[in-house]
Amino acid sequence: MTSHPVVRIFAAAALAAALSACASVEPGPAVATVDPTTSVAQADARLAAVAAERAAIEARYAEREAVCYDKFFVNHCLDEAKERRRVALSAQRNIEIEAERFKRRVKVEERDREIAAAEAEYKAEEARLAAEPPPAPRETTALPPPKPSPAASRMARRNAKAAEEAARAPEEAAKAAANAREFEARKRRSEQKQKEVAQRVAEREAKAAARKAEEEQAKAAVPAVTK
Repeated sequence: MTSHPVVRIFAAAALAAALSACASVEPGPAVATVDPTTSVAQADARLAAVAAERAAIEARYAEREAVCYDKFFVNHCLDEAKERRRVALSAQRNIEIEAERFKRRVKVEERDREIAAAEAEYKAEEARLAAEPPPAPRETTALPPPKPSPAASRMARRNAKAAEEAARAPEEAAKAAANAREFEARKRRSEQKQKEVAQRVAEREAKAAARKAEEEQAKAAVPAVTK
């Protein structure tokens, strides 16, 4: 009887093919250091590129995930795909953080320059008025209202803008919560799909073990051929 060795040979070949297919998934790239941003235009371009690249990363991950479900070692393949996605998204997040930090720094510097220029202008105007001789008093002339400080006006506008941003905070928080719920829903669907795949693999292995047991019993039932 030669059927049992042939079955073992085919099983070994199938296992080797599965191992080779799983090993074909390359590890994720290392996160590179982000070059410093040098202009607001460059920061805006980087933020737009990050948004596009994130969509591409998610698309590539979905393709790899679909491929993994056809492989023998499903969970190992999915883990490698998730790691590649995590590293790629981390790299884009580093770029985004650096670009946004640059834009905030530029905005703060511009605001400080505007306040300093307004304050200098106000002081120069005060010095000019102090150097001029006072006008002759008139009984019917009402005193002009005090001139507001440009710095105070700018500060008031800044406070109004801060109040507006605070008013938008609940809406942004609700949007963030909705995004978090959607992420959790996608995660649960992916985990459920992995469980279903694992169950199918277990059923397939159980059937294979049953077939092997039946072949062993059939072989044992056939009397040995004596010379």
